[in-house]
Amino acid sequence: MASFARPSLLRQTLATRSSLLRQNVGVSQVVAFHASARKQILPPLPQTVEGTMNDPVPVPKPHPSEGSYHWTFERAVCVGLIPLTLAPFAAGSLNPVMDAVLCSLLVAHSHIGFQASIIDYFRPQRVPKFHSLLNWLLRGFTLTTAVGLYEFETNDVGITEALRRIWKA
Repeated sequence: MASFARPSLLRQTLATRSSLLRQNVGVSQVVAFHASARKQILPPLPQTVEGTMNDPVPVPKPHPSEGSYHWTFERAVCVGLIPLTLAPFAAGSLNPVMDAVLCSLLVAHSHIGFQASIIDYFRPQRVPKFHSLLNWLLRGFTLTTAVGLYEFETNDVGITEALRRIWKA
């Protein structure tokens, strides 16, 4: 293995290649960087100033479903999912009420998470119609998921029994 990779041969090969690379390294990097097409994904925001540059940012009116109440509800849902996920498997009970609460919290947790993603990445100031469309799609998918889980709980084995069967399979 070491016979074909002699240090002198390796040095000669690298020396000839490095001199060629040194001549075109700046040009090829710039050309490769600028060769891609520039595409605007989102339209630019309007560039107008309302009032003067020194005016403070308007503070929105507080709403009970936003801010600290909303954050507390999110944390309560997240913390409530931990024992509800572990309890059916640790205690061995198959209580339909516990399954219903677990499904409700899963749907609420998913809805809150996707809603936060829509709010963060698709601002209504930038894309108002698409923001509205995504909110309606989220509501439709949340309702469909809730109805599907309800049907699964009432007409089939339920979510905890299904997970138990999958785990033992």
